[in-house]
Amino acid sequence: MVKTPGTTYATEADTAPPKKSAPVWAVLLAACAGQFLVVLDVSVVNTALPSMRADLGMSAIGLQWVVNAYSIAFAGFMLLGGRAGDLFGRKRMFLVGLGLFTAASLGGGLAQEEWQLLAARAVQGLGAAILAPSTLTILTSAVPEGPARIRAIGIWSAVGAGGGAAGGLVGGVLTDLLSWRWVLLINVPIGALVIVAGIAWLTESRAGQARRLDVPGAVLVTAGLATLAYGIVQTEEKGWTAAATLVPLAAGLALLAAFLVVESRTQVPLMPLKLFRVRSVSAANAAMFVCGGGMFAMWMFMTLYAQNVLDYSPLKAGLALIPSSLTIVIGSMLAPRLMPVLGAKNVSVLGIVVAAAGFGWQSTMMTVDGAYVTSIMLPGIVMMFGAGLAATPLASLATSGAQPGDAGLVSGLINTSRTMGGALGLAVLSTVAAAQMDGSTSRQALTDGYAMAFRTSGFILLAGVVVVLLWMPRQRASEG
Repeated sequence: MVKTPGTTYATEADTAPPKKSAPVWAVLLAACAGQFLVVLDVSVVNTALPSMRADLGMSAIGLQWVVNAYSIAFAGFMLLGGRAGDLFGRKRMFLVGLGLFTAASLGGGLAQEEWQLLAARAVQGLGAAILAPSTLTILTSAVPEGPARIRAIGIWSAVGAGGGAAGGLVGGVLTDLLSWRWVLLINVPIGALVIVAGIAWLTESRAGQARRLDVPGAVLVTAGLATLAYGIVQTEEKGWTAAATLVPLAAGLALLAAFLVVESRTQVPLMPLKLFRVRSVSAANAAMFVCGGGMFAMWMFMTLYAQNVLDYSPLKAGLALIPSSLTIVIGSMLAPRLMPVLGAKNVSVLGIVVAAAGFGWQSTMMTVDGAYVTSIMLPGIVMMFGAGLAATPLASLATSGAQPGDAGLVSGLINTSRTMGGALGLAVLSTVAAAQMDGSTSRQALTDGYAMAFRTSGFILLAGVVVVLLWMPRQRASEG
């Protein structure tokens, strides 16, 4: 049986009267709603960017940072958010993160200047980084280890995958029917409802009595990840050899190296390096990083192809992605049924291979006059079914072997691996597409560029298969 983070340890006095726990479905609903919101906002703004630019008079660089400010803050503060949940309480950090995320959404929706919108997106990312690690930890604390927990993780994975998949649709609908502002404002009533549900249904838990954070480690890892991510973002505009790219990349790597030195010497580290001695944890996170690099850009390139080549409106482009959005959820829900039979490792390999085949197929079906069914729907279904099938076993494997006190940290590491892999992959694939286009903006050039990006994604995913096969420890089918 794969071990996932188990019962957490409350710090309240042992003599305190026990509180009646909320039903598991209520805890699952609150945790998954929080996860859905933070993943949704990674991609929901994509279809609204032209309207934002027209309304606020934004520069091209500023428009790019509407997306990047959120992703960088999200990834950069994730480990700190996971450890804060372990030390100060998972419920408390869930509510703090969600409150910050909701308030920033309101500020962004009401922004009148470019800097106001960018600042709101960065604060949104910070709130998401505090909130996201607690969602999985709260869930695993409420559900006993065994098949029930695997099913719960499957639902959590499906909701997270669905949030990313639904971004284009939600953004297109809100932008076309209301305005770009509602892409952010919609989070406010939903966030308020989830906060009320969290207060009512969630039970507090934490890893222990100590309330110390590894501040030097937190500063170094956050600065390192943010600087590295900034360098990655620069590659699309400046290229890989420009000083504007190389300097932040080198600085980010240096900061991360300093972080590892500090973590090896401090008594209460933010990220105990012993975690990476657990082979399943290190292998699953490596696989998540690689697969995130291959899969994350799918929604953006598919939306660009639909709008820039096939002349779809934002709403029509969002509607076109519904089948693949549903399929990734189906794959995530099917995985827990296959894991006890095939084993988590084998199911993850199967899912990545299916996704890679879908990306390769997509690259061959993109034409300037492509039909919806053959150029978007069918390849999209294959890609996202594989992605959903791989998500649940990788999440389960990544949390296996971790001590309860490190549950929030490991959950944060999962999301960090996926998000940073996605940021790197998006930069690489954008560069690949731009090189294929060679400065041309004709429909044929755009089609060729997008197709090359999908083809490259397929090869990245095959590298993920190699990572899982060679690094992940062997498992019996019954251990799935």
